[in-house]
Amino acid sequence: MERKRILITGAAGFLGSHLCDRFVQEGFHVIGMDNLLTGSLRNIEHLFPLENFEFYFHDVTKFVHVPGKLDYILHFASPASPIDYLQKPIQTLKVGSLGTHNLLGLAKEKKARILVASTSEVYGDPEVHPQPEEYWGHVNPVGPRGVYDEAKRFMESITMAYHNFHGVETRIVRIFNTYGPRMRLNDGRALPAFMTQALTGQDLTVFGDGSQTRSFCYVSDLVEGIYRLLFSDYHLPMNIGNPDEISLLDFAKEILELTGSKQKIVFKPLPTDDPKQRRPDITKARTILGWEPKVSRREGLRLTLEYFKKHIDELHSPQNT
Repeated sequence: MERKRILITGAAGFLGSHLCDRFVQEGFHVIGMDNLLTGSLRNIEHLFPLENFEFYFHDVTKFVHVPGKLDYILHFASPASPIDYLQKPIQTLKVGSLGTHNLLGLAKEKKARILVASTSEVYGDPEVHPQPEEYWGHVNPVGPRGVYDEAKRFMESITMAYHNFHGVETRIVRIFNTYGPRMRLNDGRALPAFMTQALTGQDLTVFGDGSQTRSFCYVSDLVEGIYRLLFSDYHLPMNIGNPDEISLLDFAKEILELTGSKQKIVFKPLPTDDPKQRRPDITKARTILGWEPKVSRREGLRLTLEYFKKHIDELHSPQNT
């Protein structure tokens, strides 16, 4: 039987690489695509010898061509951490707009189903808690985070336009904070920052008073949710995340306990427009997909710490992305 063919953009990134693994394991012919702006070939080099995996070095903001038939597209190309999108604001906006447009055009041409990776950042600094999919958000379009937030909001809009106007089969996942092996150690998000600081003998930096909350989902749970959403009949945005909410101050204390570090917690001013609360309402994922997270935060953090310990020396290497 002929393998189904799937294009995964952002394939060398944290989430993209885990998705490549999953679809290879499920028997798909996987075409990974990445321009390596923030991704690393190390994340997918174990797949290179396989006959059902191929890699294209390409920037999706340029015209995208894939020869042959294509059954599915997963669009996961984008800088995703504050340190990246604050340093690469134009690229972030372009991949969310031009990149999404190019891939929707490819999906239309190939008659492929496309799933695009949106984010909880479409909710901005939310005034509704927890955040259901019907909430429209509270976003500052001209603030420093606007380049990422609005890129994802535009991505959702153009995806719905292609669905409604051209009849393209589309899926939209709104991803909440996700963690696990292959996260970049220096990407600026809370978990990599805390773990790196703890493992290198630095004090842990908490912004504001640490009362702001996040909800952390282990990567294998997220991949399962995305897999189910792709093959569902649901075309409206869907939250995939773990509703187990924790304050960043308590989270920093958890990391200190887990690592056995004796470092202190130091406080710095809260960044502009930093969300005060993050917790997904996953009612739709539970009822429509039969999905909910299975990996506890303690277990997920243990697995992630093992990865960080193995790679901590790379922080001092110039090739640390």
